[in-house]
Amino acid sequence: MTILGKHIRMERIINRNTEKTIIVPMDHGISVGPIDGLQNMKSIIQKVAEGGANAIVEHKGLVGEGHRGKGNDVGLIIHLSGSTALSPYPNAKTLVCSVEEAVKLGADAVSIHVNLGDAGEKEMLNDFGKVAYEARTWGMPLLAMIYPRGEKIKDEYDVKVIKHAARVGNEMGADIVKVSYSGSTDSFREVVEGCSVPVVIAGGAKMDSDQEILEMVKGSIDAGGAGVSIGRNVFQHRDPKQMVQAISAIVNDKSSVEDALKILE
Repeated sequence: MTILGKHIRMERIINRNTEKTIIVPMDHGISVGPIDGLQNMKSIIQKVAEGGANAIVEHKGLVGEGHRGKGNDVGLIIHLSGSTALSPYPNAKTLVCSVEEAVKLGADAVSIHVNLGDAGEKEMLNDFGKVAYEARTWGMPLLAMIYPRGEKIKDEYDVKVIKHAARVGNEMGADIVKVSYSGSTDSFREVVEGCSVPVVIAGGAKMDSDQEILEMVKGSIDAGGAGVSIGRNVFQHRDPKQMVQAISAIVNDKSSVEDALKILE
C-alpha cells in the first residue's frame, strides 16, 4: 500500500512524460521573514501554478494559503526543518514538523534541509535518518536539500563537495536530491552520475539577469539533471508565471536558452 501511494504522490511532483520536475520553494519565511514575493502567498502560488510548476515547498502553517482552493492545482511539498537568520547558529536545522503531520495536511511529499560540514551536522543527519524511515513507512516521497555549508567547507560550489552532498542524500534514502549547481555542465554531470536518484538544482540568491538563470538551468539539464527547485529567481521575478514557463521550455521541451528568453520578452 505504501509503495503504491508513494508512486501516486511522485506523479504529482514529477512530470510523468519527461521525468523532470519544476519545484518552487517558498519556505523562506522561517529563515528570513516575509521577503519580497512571498507577502501574498495565495497570489504567488496561483502564478507559479499557472506557469506550470509541478510543486511548491512551504511550511505547515501556510498550507491553507491558496494551495488547492481554486484555479490550477500544484503539488504540495511540506518542509520539515527550519532555522532563522536571527539565530547564532543559522546553519543548524531542526525538525519543526513530522511526516505524519504532513500526511494529515495533505502533502504530496516532504522535504528536509541538511548542511554538511556544520557543527550541527551530527544532529541533522540523525534527523534525516528518522525522517527517511518515517517517509518510507508512510509511502511519502522525500526531497533532501543538502548543501556543503559550514565551518569545514572552503568552497560550497566545489564539485567535490557537491557530489558528496548528493550522494549523502542518495544513501540516506531521499527520493529526490536538491543541491547547488557546480558551475558547468561537465562538472555537474559528475554530480548526477554519482547519484542514483533524480538530482535537481537550487536557484540560490537572486540573480542579475534572466539569461544567467536560464543558462544555469540549461547546463544542469544537459548534464542529466532532473529539473530545478528555484525560489527567489522565480517568485521575485517581475513575471513569475512567465519565468516558470521559460524554465519549463528548457526542462521539459529541451528548448535553447535563446528560445526560452523569448517567452520573457
